[in-house]
Amino acid sequence: MLTFKKARTAAENRKSSETEIVAKVNIDGCGNSKIKTNIGILDHMLELFAFHGHFDIDLEVKKADTNIDIHHVNEDIGIVLGKIFRKALGDRQRIRRFGFGAAPMESTFTEVILDLSGRGYFRLNTQGALKAGSQEGYSLTHLEHFLESFAHHLGANIIVDIKNICEDLHTNLETIFKALGLALDQAAQIDQRRQGIPSTKGIID
Repeated sequence: MLTFKKARTAAENRKSSETEIVAKVNIDGCGNSKIKTNIGILDHMLELFAFHGHFDIDLEVKKADTNIDIHHVNEDIGIVLGKIFRKALGDRQRIRRFGFGAAPMESTFTEVILDLSGRGYFRLNTQGALKAGSQEGYSLTHLEHFLESFAHHLGANIIVDIKNICEDLHTNLETIFKALGLALDQAAQIDQRRQGIPSTKGIID
């Protein structure tokens, strides 16, 4: 008979002179989310990420300097999400560690591969083109900053590869966040065959 660990949860309240963000996550959730970032398109993308990753996420930006631009709040959301997922994973005992996800939308699709190695690294491959337009002031450059912050504070090596990138930002982002949710869900799952830490070093930090 299979045995399961109790739900892995974590919370964070991050305050700076620029932003205040409150968030919590249940990795072993059902894909429910309540997201309020003050960036409409990012709200939608994080809802997709939570739904397809089966993560329960509650996140609210209580203060943001969006009167200047969305740069700080965008990066800080990535920091907070990385921190709560890292906390919820704990010492990463028995996780699968590696994950892969792919999602299409029309002619565009994205592949995401990640390793919950404890070491943060992020790379976005766009076939040499960043031709997608912006929406609500959001662009692929903002996405890079968000995912870089997320990867470094989660302690994950994340490679995002967009195929046949199109001019519609929404289409590109949907494939990315869906694929990311699928990949992280796979990597965070408990492997019933595994005993201890999934590293020959015996530690992930």
